[in-house]
Amino acid sequence: MWKGKLRTDVRVREGAGGSPCASPQPGSKGPCFLPALSLQELSRRRQFLREHAAPFSAFLTDSFGRQHSYLRISLTEKCNLRCQYCMPEEGVPLTPKVNLLTTEEILTLARLFVKEGIDKIRLTGGEPLIRPDVVDIVAQLQRLEGLRTIGVTTNGINLARLLPQLQKAGLSAINISLDTLVPAKFEFIVRRKGFHKVMEGIHKAIELGYNPVKVNCVVMRGLNEDELLDFAALTKGLPLDVRFIEYMPFDGNKWNFKKMVSYKEMLDTIRQQWPELEKLPEEESSTAKAFKIPGFQGQISFITSMSEHFCGTCNRLRITADGNLKVCLFGNSEVSLRDHLRAGASEQELLRIIGAAVGRKKRQHAGMFSISQMKNRPMILIELFLMFHNSPPANPSISSWDLLDVQGLRPKMSFSSQMVTLWKGYRVPQTPPLAQQRLGSGCFQRHYTSHADTDANSKCLSPGSWAPAAPSGPQLTSEQLTHVDSEGRAAMVDVGRKPDTERVAVASAVVLLGPVAFKLVQQNQLKKGDALVVAQLAGIQAAKVTSQLIPLCHHVALSHVQVQLELDSTRHAVRIQASCRARGPTGVEMEALTSAAVASLTLYDMCKAVSRDIVLEEIKLISKTGGQRGDFHRA
Repeated sequence: MWKGKLRTDVRVREGAGGSPCASPQPGSKGPCFLPALSLQELSRRRQFLREHAAPFSAFLTDSFGRQHSYLRISLTEKCNLRCQYCMPEEGVPLTPKVNLLTTEEILTLARLFVKEGIDKIRLTGGEPLIRPDVVDIVAQLQRLEGLRTIGVTTNGINLARLLPQLQKAGLSAINISLDTLVPAKFEFIVRRKGFHKVMEGIHKAIELGYNPVKVNCVVMRGLNEDELLDFAALTKGLPLDVRFIEYMPFDGNKWNFKKMVSYKEMLDTIRQQWPELEKLPEEESSTAKAFKIPGFQGQISFITSMSEHFCGTCNRLRITADGNLKVCLFGNSEVSLRDHLRAGASEQELLRIIGAAVGRKKRQHAGMFSISQMKNRPMILIELFLMFHNSPPANPSISSWDLLDVQGLRPKMSFSSQMVTLWKGYRVPQTPPLAQQRLGSGCFQRHYTSHADTDANSKCLSPGSWAPAAPSGPQLTSEQLTHVDSEGRAAMVDVGRKPDTERVAVASAVVLLGPVAFKLVQQNQLKKGDALVVAQLAGIQAAKVTSQLIPLCHHVALSHVQVQLELDSTRHAVRIQASCRARGPTGVEMEALTSAAVASLTLYDMCKAVSRDIVLEEIKLISKTGGQRGDFHRA
């Protein structure tokens, strides 16, 4: 028996136009509409339900006392648009259908969450309205006792055609994404046609009595911030809630701070036109700051995810299209409910897994500048979740996620779209902010490092820091090649009897770009994206897979990889330094050399469209420590 059943005995659903609807009787088809209640009666019923409901589910309450009553379920990873802030231009690889939640699995999880206290479900994507059985899913959800609101977030392309059926099935709330009122600009932003279909969908929702119809507008400087007043003016004669959303960073959307228009800046712009703008009371757990222009039918809102977070009242959970539970939009920890469901987990086992994930939810997200450096998936994958599961580390002890002791709970990181092979559970240090640093030449320098400790890299590497060090320790060498046997055939060295020691190696490379390519890299204006970041990540990945590239190399469980890239304006070059560390019976100089080499090759690939007069040189070992042959430091 569900803890909150008392409140469902007099369940009220807010239907189209605000008309309450009782649960359908067994055997009935579709929702049953009742005469409209007065506001006093509705308020009295809600107060009764609050007073008589049992305590909220412990499984959906986190360690800070936040009760999660709102679930977002992604129905698909597919979308019929390619919005610039949401999806990389080349799209995203699709998860095999067998790995996506089935309709029955979606409904099973929904029933479980609703039994524990979820009273609002929003269907998302991808684009949820391209799923063939979306109407049936809404109808099945509508039958769940305790579920008060079923909403959908859609791009609006298919809305006008499907909305009459969806309303009959029980859909009670609509959010429509629209970032411009200019048809040509619409095609530029979403990389597809369809503006008039979206507008038709908005008017169809109004015609069918939805109030308010929420319109989501992501505001991007230099693109659509000049339309703030036009969007606000729509609320004069239409029952719209136009929600201005601060531009948020996700993989593939090329986020930078300069593109973000803050809530306060947007509010000031609108107040200059309508100084009488009034602040509306905020509902508990609301993500939006709502305002109304006196005399206007609708309202405007601001979603301030970046400048003023609302983590303290967050009541949202997300299930991705492939069945992962995500407790924070900006977090990268997931738990696969699909895997446990298909493994035959009982309801109580699922609840324990869900409760553990919710219990680990942080007090708040990392903040605007940290989020922009985090590796989260592209926005289209936030609701659907798609990741690559390749090349797990050979030694799980190097993972920074050991404390996630619930089976199936693991971090998922999405890197640049150029990096098609990713790994799970591996500690990848975050990219620190772009540093603009002066060299002796007086030019600004872009400096990237993969090291998580920015204190050690707070100043630009001086020429001295790249100077060769003096030799130290015994310099033992061999006159025989170790990778050939007595008959001259290639053979892998047996390291089984060698002692484990701490091994560190540093290698370097130089890429001579030429003045044109160098300037584009320096100003981050390459069409392919940020060359330094992509090269840095390529270097990290290469170090981890060295044994797969160099035939006779042993696989090494690396405990640390660091890749630094520094611009040298005097030579129009990028200097690369890669360091690797591991404890084991064999050295890591090949990992460091491979890292530096692949980072330099990646720079060439990023810049080759501009110039093929690019030279890769000075790929060399700088130093190595540990091992029987002693330490080496290049003289």
